Amino acid sequence: MPTEKKTLDEILELAAAQFKVPREKLSPDDDFFKTLRIDSLQALSLLTRLERHFNVELPDYELQGVSDFRTLAERIQARL
Repeated sequence: MPTEKKTLDEILELAAAQFKVPREKLSPDDDFFKTLRIDSLQALSLLTRLERHFNVELPDYELQGVSDFRTLAERIQARL
């Protein structure tokens, strides 16, 4: 099982690649809506990509109110 840090690093890498931003511009506590300038449909696209990448299913109720990368990594890590 990967560490939470590794999971977080992978999330940041995938988000940077998907939205074509330099990885260095993303930090764990960033609000991904504001930092990536994405809307809810784009966030859903990212979540779908992360679910496939980590081979997990994230129920909607676990993601309510999640808007930073660190919390997202914690939720994914709990499912690994």
